[in-house]
Amino acid sequence: MRSINRLFLGWIGAILSFLALSTVTYGQSRTVVIDAGHGGYDRGGVPGQRISEKDKTLDVAQRLRRILTANGYRVIMTRDSDVFVTLGARVAIANSNPNAIFVSIHFNCAPRSSANGIETYYYRSDSASLAASIHRNVVSGAPSENRGIRRRGFYVLRRTAIPSVLVECGFLTNPTEGNLALTGDYRQKLAEQIARGIRREPATSRPLTASLKSYSLGNDFVRVPPESSSGHRSSKHGRHHYRKKSSDSDSSTKSKKKKSED
Repeated sequence: MRSINRLFLGWIGAILSFLALSTVTYGQSRTVVIDAGHGGYDRGGVPGQRISEKDKTLDVAQRLRRILTANGYRVIMTRDSDVFVTLGARVAIANSNPNAIFVSIHFNCAPRSSANGIETYYYRSDSASLAASIHRNVVSGAPSENRGIRRRGFYVLRRTAIPSVLVECGFLTNPTEGNLALTGDYRQKLAEQIARGIRREPATSRPLTASLKSYSLGNDFVRVPPESSSGHRSSKHGRHHYRKKSSDSDSSTKSKKKKSED
């Protein structure tokens, strides 16, 4: 009987070890919560914007899911169709998966059509390396300016209890980047580069420092050695899918976006 019990306990230990390994491998999570920004009545962007954001974020998110699933990752979507999901619900999905990482996908917009480039945000210190990895790969694969990695207290970054990153995949209000976002090939490229960042693969193509101007962005701007990041001040600090007002009330998700000058 004792030998049977030892054998049974041994099997239980092996199963638990396998489950743990399938969730986190070499310190990296094997579960990814993908958050497609906006959805439903929330079109994204600014009023009158020609290109809708919500369907572009969903398409990139679905492409990313297919890539990661093929790579053996467990993927959870905050939305998988054109529906509105509150910020609280998105955070709850993330926090119900304590061994996961959270990646929120957005496209940028600005009053000035010449604004362009890739931005990546994080808040928790344990998210910095993930933000750097994703940012390097997306920038290296996009014909866009590097606008940098920044620490911001957006709601879906501040309230999640797991490593969380929000990536801006270019400006839909920019003629060049907007037209690129309309093509399936480019959205596939974005998904592939985000996946490379999640897998912590080195960036390819051009380095982050290529053809960049240097601006002072304050203490919330992050330089990540050995590839330093520099860029412009963000034009979308008040996007309601990032953060809520000081009250953190759900009603703020239905308000118009507050846009700052680019």
